[in-house]
Amino acid sequence: MWQKIQCCLTFAILLMVALADHNEGHNHAEHSADHHEEGKLCHKLSPDTLNAEFAFALYHKLSSHADAKGKNIFFSPLSISMALSMLALGAKGETHSEIFNTLGYSSITEDQVNEAYENLLQMLDHNKEAMLLETGGGLAVREGFKPVDKFLKDLQHFYRTEAFSVDFSKPEVAVEEVNKFIAKKTKDTITDMVKSLEPETVMVLINYIYFKGKWEKPFVAEATRKADFHVDENTKVTVDMMKAKDDQYNIYITKNITLIKLLYYGNASMVIILPREGKIEEMEKHITNDHLKDWLGKTRQRSVDLYMPKFSISASACLGDTLKEMGIVDAFSDKADFSGMSEEIPLKVSKVLHKAILNVDEKGTEAAGTTTVEIVQRAMPLPIHIDRPFLVFIVEEASKSILFMGKIINPTE
Repeated sequence: MWQKIQCCLTFAILLMVALADHNEGHNHAEHSADHHEEGKLCHKLSPDTLNAEFAFALYHKLSSHADAKGKNIFFSPLSISMALSMLALGAKGETHSEIFNTLGYSSITEDQVNEAYENLLQMLDHNKEAMLLETGGGLAVREGFKPVDKFLKDLQHFYRTEAFSVDFSKPEVAVEEVNKFIAKKTKDTITDMVKSLEPETVMVLINYIYFKGKWEKPFVAEATRKADFHVDENTKVTVDMMKAKDDQYNIYITKNITLIKLLYYGNASMVIILPREGKIEEMEKHITNDHLKDWLGKTRQRSVDLYMPKFSISASACLGDTLKEMGIVDAFSDKADFSGMSEEIPLKVSKVLHKAILNVDEKGTEAAGTTTVEIVQRAMPLPIHIDRPFLVFIVEEASKSILFMGKIINPTE
């Protein structure tokens, strides 16, 4: 029986906004829109320019941390940049500048950023049987606290954010309410993201992305076999290795990398970059968005015998320290200026949490359709064994958005 391979990815990011202890005033930056520039909007914020540059900058920071060595890394750069852009709606002065500079938005206005995300969300609005892609936001607000009306309206209009009230004075109840919202939006794939909430919490800003797709070229379930995956030169684990025999894939091969692109039904693809054995750390230090674009542009279709592990990973982290290293400092301190959220109560960001889940597994859906066989003379299939650490990207093709990216060191963790 032919089986579809289904890939399910879920990501949620939370920004917890708490009371700050300061009384200093701040100069409010002016962020006016230049409508003459609107034509450049989507290009400027397309992920192969600003968003992708932030994605790789964040990846380099995460992978350089000592505790990341030998560990899987997986996150949604699109969702993180969107969540920070949502946060910037309520920021003023230096707090706003630091967020925008870190995201790479220093040369464009806030209006342009918000309108670009509004357009991007419309482009990403896939809801089909073949591919499900949902993005949006939530804002849990402390009972009795009233955020600035413009902040709420802009969140709803540009970022499809739903606001709901929570009694943060009862931490256990608040945790349950926030987790319930996230579970609903992520189809119950992320159910316990929040473990605790501080009593000073005023708002929890949520951004989520949920993707579920089926391979355009399905694997044969009966061909899956146990095989070794080489985590490093001294460690190997046993995985369920799927096999696609003599199928056409877009590939690009050099002496240092093998890149293969697997298409989903709909408008998305998985890009896998397999570095030369033992060279993943060296490659990840230097890889940029320009490299990815260049390699993808050089892919050519070729017959391949593909061996790829089934895997399911979950990655979570507190991003606060990483974002501070990247330049977002004031937002976490008593110098924070979030007067665009509250004109009366001083606020600051207390935590930035994210969690991402990737499942690549076989489902019992029988593929229906008509098959035609065309016989042509061609070279023997090229064997590609994904049996050692690799980089993975999930890309939405219409907008070229990098929905998810990461590094799989051990597919069994």
